[in-house]
Amino acid sequence: MKKIKLGIAAVLLTQAVLGQIKIGQADKFAQLDIELPTPNVYRSADGAPGPNYYQQKADYKISLVLNDINQTITGEETITYTNNSPNSLEYLWLQLDQNIYDEASDSRLIEIEHMEDFKDIKNIDKKIHPFEGGFNIESIKSTDGKGMKYAINKTMMRIDPSKILGPGQKITFTVKWNYVINDRTKVGGRSGFEYFATEDNCIYTIAQFFPRMCVYSDVEGWQNKQFLGKGEFALPFGDYDVKITVPSDHTIAATGELQNASAILSAKQIKQLALAKSSKKPMLIVSQDEATAIEKEKKTTTKTWYFKATNVRDFAFASSRKFIWDAQGVDIAGKTVLAMSYYPKEANPLWGIYSTASIIQTLVTYSKFSVDYPYPVAISVNSKHIGMEYPMICFNGGRCEADGTYSEGEKYATISVIIHEVGHNFFPMIINSDERQWSWMDEGLNTFLQYLTEQEFERDYPSSRGAASAITDYMRGDKAYISPIMTNSESIHQFGNNAYGKPATALNILRETIMGRELFDFAFKTYCERWKFKHPTPADFFRTMEDASAVDLDWFWRAWFYGSDFVDISLVSVNNMSVASIDPLQKKISNAAFESQREKGISEIRNKTSIKQTASEKDASLVDYYNTYDANSIDKEDQKESKALMAKLSPSEQQLLQSKWEIYELEFKNVGGLVSPIIVKATFENGKDTVIYVPAEIWRMNHEEVSKVFFMPSKVVSWRIDPYLETADCDLGNNSFPSIPAKSKYQSFRDRSRPVENPMQRKNRLEKN
Repeated sequence: MKKIKLGIAAVLLTQAVLGQIKIGQADKFAQLDIELPTPNVYRSADGAPGPNYYQQKADYKISLVLNDINQTITGEETITYTNNSPNSLEYLWLQLDQNIYDEASDSRLIEIEHMEDFKDIKNIDKKIHPFEGGFNIESIKSTDGKGMKYAINKTMMRIDPSKILGPGQKITFTVKWNYVINDRTKVGGRSGFEYFATEDNCIYTIAQFFPRMCVYSDVEGWQNKQFLGKGEFALPFGDYDVKITVPSDHTIAATGELQNASAILSAKQIKQLALAKSSKKPMLIVSQDEATAIEKEKKTTTKTWYFKATNVRDFAFASSRKFIWDAQGVDIAGKTVLAMSYYPKEANPLWGIYSTASIIQTLVTYSKFSVDYPYPVAISVNSKHIGMEYPMICFNGGRCEADGTYSEGEKYATISVIIHEVGHNFFPMIINSDERQWSWMDEGLNTFLQYLTEQEFERDYPSSRGAASAITDYMRGDKAYISPIMTNSESIHQFGNNAYGKPATALNILRETIMGRELFDFAFKTYCERWKFKHPTPADFFRTMEDASAVDLDWFWRAWFYGSDFVDISLVSVNNMSVASIDPLQKKISNAAFESQREKGISEIRNKTSIKQTASEKDASLVDYYNTYDANSIDKEDQKESKALMAKLSPSEQQLLQSKWEIYELEFKNVGGLVSPIIVKATFENGKDTVIYVPAEIWRMNHEEVSKVFFMPSKVVSWRIDPYLETADCDLGNNSFPSIPAKSKYQSFRDRSRPVENPMQRKNRLEKN
């Protein structure tokens, strides 16, 4: 197959535009200067950090007790906050995310509800008797032991130091707190516990468990927007020193490296961890048999696990008696990273096969396309009701059936959620965007690289997001329920499609169609390297992608990120003319051939037999020259004109006139409104084809209708727009000439039907019978 790419200059020369630019249309190709913030000393016009860029630092020393009897957390933290900004700070803001479970939480009050939501008595009980959680702040003291003034505003807490914190200065203070841990099976949430009634045991996946410093930046000062549930977290980097006391038979997975392994782990476990670093397969640190034996008894004694983490933005951990634990090393840029998985027997063998393998593939692929993974460990913890990410650790779903089998869907859902959540180590844990403001900057970029990782994990992996065709159902939906990507995290309709799917598709289209892989990969990696361990904004991303590629993408950001239009380009008509028809002889030959093959109308056909005799057939005097005249017959004058024409032509023009070149005019209509490249596949009489790429700039003078002339070396028998489904065209029914029928809605519905048993269960049943 031959591919043709038409440059913008060629488009400018050959585009047929009728009339002037329509009023109000220039906005689709207007530059983003007005929408983007003005470059300054903190953030440069090229998208890189400016010469005076700064960010704050927050270091934590935490002592924590997890009570497995009454499901509570009790903690004390010492925070050292460094003001690297040029500004003096009169007060400090901290996040109290657990207060989302407080009785007065805004998240409860603003939830849209309907009567039908409460037909179930469980939902009524949950509403009348809600879980009462939230931080209980016991004390806040300065280093001299004196109490500090503070005020709590729902999920935010302001601390008022005794004196202003000037530029370059540090402040250290201590906070004591406690709270009741939520049961995620009943209450939900990103953090909490899952109860297993059979063994009377829990898996704790604990995060947002301590008061955390807000981000203070050049963009908006303190990021102290209330936590309402969707908009996740904006956090500064720092170093963590954390001691966690739990029942002595618990196994803990946590952000950072274990500092007291000799006091916590057995000699065998320490040896297995050492061997795992060079192992080619996951090595069991705690086997299923060992975990099953441990969870049958509950020890009343406790142990304290000690972890340290450097240059991270957060800390999380998981703790349980139920954990099987495996580990395997992976080389990233010459350093060994320990990939580890923690999971209960209910997730085996699915997790034993795929969890650590998924971690490793994620680290390899993401490091290739973004930045080298910098941390010593990467952990995946099984948690039925959640997929959530933190530095070096994430909580992921995926369980087997009671008989140990699993469906194909569960297999790929498990691999995908692990890739996605481990991938969040890069976005936003390293490239540290503001999730409270822009969910797409971490979820969308991460989902895009998740797609690339899935495809490197398995050939033809059934990715649910990333490919252009996967987003079309959403994009052609009711615009009343579709938000632009550039919408605040709390105000987004269809959160998953908006913050995850559409940005991932947009980036894939940029990579495959607009920029090409080489240009895109270089620009994307440039963005990641520039902003690793920093706080980027959308403008920094947009500007870097253009700066590092020399591709003007303002129209693309405007269309995909600031708008809600969709791609639907219709092939309205195809007109044809042969190059040879310029010769009068060839024109007449062509016209004669057309006339002989012309389809006859129904009246013309019936008149042949129904009209027995016409007037001219009855009366010969009515017959003259024109009754026998053939407009396509070749006479001496035609031959003379043909020779005269050939005499005026150069040898190359004569050769071209005698060739099989055909000229086609195609008319296109932008039905969906989103300007997009026009990709046309032409199939010739001999079965071969060619693909022509026309840049989106063809729409710059008329956003609704354009025409394009194509010169082809032989006759084209069919045309198709977006033949490889790379632009997210939402209606394939108007993409072809001649038209090709699309799959009906009924066929699509029927194809989604699910069997009552998974194929593994069917196989086992047949083998038994």
